[in-house]
Amino acid sequence: MLLAEVARVSREVAGTSARSRKTALLAELFAAAPPQEAALVISYLAGRLPQGRPGIGWRALAHDVQPAPEPGLTVRAVDEAVMELAAVAGAGSQARRRRILDGLLGAATEDEQRFLRSLLSGEVRQGALDAVALEGVAAAAGVPAADLRRAVMLDGSLPRVAAAVLADGARALRDVTLRVGQPVQPMLAATAKSVAEALAALGPCAVEEKLDGIRVQVHREGDEVRVYTRSLDEITDRLPEVAGLARSLAGERFVLDGEVIGRAADGRPVPFQEIASRVGSRVDVEAARRTLPVVPLFFDVLAAGDEVLLDLPVRERYAVLAALVPEHARVRRLVVEDARAQVAEAEEFWAETLRRGHEGVMVKGLASAYAAGRRGRNWLKVKPVHTLDLVVLAAEWGHGRRTGLLSNLHLGARAADGTYAMLGKTFKGLTDEMLRWQTGALRALATSDDGFTVRVRPELVVEIAYDGLQRSSRYPAGVALRFARVLRHRPDKGADQADTVETVLEQGGVR
Repeated sequence: MLLAEVARVSREVAGTSARSRKTALLAELFAAAPPQEAALVISYLAGRLPQGRPGIGWRALAHDVQPAPEPGLTVRAVDEAVMELAAVAGAGSQARRRRILDGLLGAATEDEQRFLRSLLSGEVRQGALDAVALEGVAAAAGVPAADLRRAVMLDGSLPRVAAAVLADGARALRDVTLRVGQPVQPMLAATAKSVAEALAALGPCAVEEKLDGIRVQVHREGDEVRVYTRSLDEITDRLPEVAGLARSLAGERFVLDGEVIGRAADGRPVPFQEIASRVGSRVDVEAARRTLPVVPLFFDVLAAGDEVLLDLPVRERYAVLAALVPEHARVRRLVVEDARAQVAEAEEFWAETLRRGHEGVMVKGLASAYAAGRRGRNWLKVKPVHTLDLVVLAAEWGHGRRTGLLSNLHLGARAADGTYAMLGKTFKGLTDEMLRWQTGALRALATSDDGFTVRVRPELVVEIAYDGLQRSSRYPAGVALRFARVLRHRPDKGADQADTVETVLEQGGVR
């Protein structure tokens, strides 16, 4: 298939807000794609490269290359070029990457170049995410979307399942089941504003501590143990403590869902970024075990023995978990049978969880099944909301539906020397109306524009919500915002009324 077709559909999907139209556009493309290329097409439309990011920065991508006059570049040729880019290493690698990249861009038309630059930089944001792509595949293959969704949940890869179902139809779905050793996409949670709101929505439920660690899925088959991350990457060799605990359990065949955390000397959990660095690919595991031992805490079981437990309610799955995993290795929880009568008890559990240093609670309906890969309303997370007033230092031109609009904001706090210390970036939370307004406001404050980023005078204040801080050597304050999103612009406030770095550090518990 020509890349021009993928780029065209990406552009058209970005230009429509109607889900039905997005689905129809994708279904038409997937039906036309050769089955052996379907996985690539789906990955590209979702803005992902099967090989991961190839280490190409915007400076290299901005290099002007004469476009091809007519479409001729295929999806397969793009995949081969990206594989070449990913494999380049050693002396002279920069020059070799330049040649490969220039050859790829030179084979692309102007429209294809725009799409490739977005794809290689991870900036494809045209709305063709997995949920809509899945519906497009179902329509193209003539299978029920619900059946395809379940298959993808169990297999863990939409591109892989899509390729099979586009080639073999509904019968391909019958072969997909949960298998020990094959990770499945984890169930995700929606958000509730308060514990009381979550209880009112769910009724009988379990309130569990929400840990700020690394989500892990642990598979055991006899003596063979595999540990996977939320993104389904295997990290067994980096977490020997987890594998060791799994081997110590009485069951010899199971799949567990949980979190890995580290504890400081006083027993409180260490920050997430310290745990994240513990599983880095270049970490000396034995040295890391001595300096930062970790512990797994489990909250669910997806399979035990020969039984797949996904469709069982939380209440029954937890009974299996409790029989398999000792209490010290399970996430602390409170069972709420009467949601009205136990609100105060649940709120005290929430308060105690925060005092223990965790980030909030998960509230799970006791009758709910495990909806792998979905963010349903049967699991609700409740976390305290932190807000800050920060100054916009720059903004990046948007892509897809946000083309022509200043989107990704660079955010800063007031430093002691009168300058502004950058704390991170965000494009989340911005409505179309907010985007239009801030584009006009920031263009009036612009001091430079390199085609990608517009630097501005530090005058516009925005109110930001965020989940916490993480240590970062990239930013001058040594910290970065986690999951920042814009609540509103504050043109009524001057930059001198924005929060200081000191306030940010105190609020985030860094000092």
